Amino acid sequence: SCVQYRLVVRDVTTLQILQLYTCLDQIQYIEWSSDSLFILCAMYKRGIVQVWSLEQPDWHCKIDEGSAGLVASCWSPDGRHILNTTEFHLRITVWSLCTKSVSYIKYPKACQQGIAFTRDGRYMAVAERRDCKDFISIFVCSDWQLLRHFDTGTQDLFGIEWAPNGCVLAVWDTCLEYKILLYSLDGRLLSTYRAYEWSLGIKSIAWSPSSQFLAVGSYDEKVRILNHVTWKKITEFEHPATIANKKTIVYKEVEKSPSVETERLSFPPTRALASSLFSTQSKYDISQVPVSLQYIKPVADRANPKMGIGMLAFSPDNCFLATKNDNIPNAVWIWDIQKLKLFVVLEQLCAIQSFQWDPRQPRLAVCTGNSKVYLWSPAGCVSVQVPMEGDFQIVSLSWHSSGDSMALLSKDNFCVCYLEREEV
Repeated sequence: SCVQYRLVVRDVTTLQILQLYTCLDQIQYIEWSSDSLFILCAMYKRGIVQVWSLEQPDWHCKIDEGSAGLVASCWSPDGRHILNTTEFHLRITVWSLCTKSVSYIKYPKACQQGIAFTRDGRYMAVAERRDCKDFISIFVCSDWQLLRHFDTGTQDLFGIEWAPNGCVLAVWDTCLEYKILLYSLDGRLLSTYRAYEWSLGIKSIAWSPSSQFLAVGSYDEKVRILNHVTWKKITEFEHPATIANKKTIVYKEVEKSPSVETERLSFPPTRALASSLFSTQSKYDISQVPVSLQYIKPVADRANPKMGIGMLAFSPDNCFLATKNDNIPNAVWIWDIQKLKLFVVLEQLCAIQSFQWDPRQPRLAVCTGNSKVYLWSPAGCVSVQVPMEGDFQIVSLSWHSSGDSMALLSKDNFCVCYLEREEV
């Protein structure tokens, strides 16, 4: 974690401080190397990146981009190279920590997701823009040699993402044109998919962990699932405001104030009693179908309207897909991928801020900007109150790779939630 210009490294199990580093300016971005031996701290205002070593606390490295400026920084998969994007996206500079050599990649495109690495760390794809056209360059990460360079059939490329097996690259267009293109590693166009024209198009995409499915979320409040054999649509998931199917389970969050025995009341109340008096507990009830969900009509004359599928993620076992329709901000939809049907809807009291799957099992964690974290698994769902004094509003969360704990982040604080592993 970082506080202003200080970087604090803690032990995950005890939260004990292991190292404390002082940077040259306020830290705006931090990232671990893939082997957890180095930490990158980016200070975009100063155009500086500082790298710290956990094994050798006395060693550190400073990369100064100078007058070129800095807008983004990230690690390469081997954890020994740093990729810096200069201001105005003039170039990407690749710095080697081992040989101190520097490589340059020209004309990177300023888009939502312009750099993508294959999961095995062997290849990197970069979106480029030159002569008013979009291009993709594929590099070999071991020596940063160009493997392929080809133009794409996009009007205004918005993002790129590799399939988990590293064989297919998904390239999608800006929301003004519904188009997703699928390329092989050698630059061949495998397929083009367009669902409709003359309306706002793609908002989000997600690959399944097996690379068999590509989920495409759109502004028309639907998710379309493409298969890896023909790259055609096999089904589409609608997100209506009324749940009518009797086989769908709808969990509704309800709040209740805790009952306090009058004999225990004292004046002034003790701190524990006061906190219990004014805190509300929440639990889930199973709603009777049909259920009407809270629907918000988007403002049509504003930029970036709150509509369409803004978030979607596959479970690690490939069995479930979680989605959020921005028109219905308080609901999480969980789809059964084996049956291609809606399985569960979680209806929350507040708008969904973030959700993330446990990396080891089908267990979804959800936060809604209050002091509770919500967990769903096929066995059921539960609401957990974070035991902290004061106002702790969880705006995002992140699972540990083991699935035994997760970090819960508010605007100013963070805490770690530990989950007990069931004995088998």
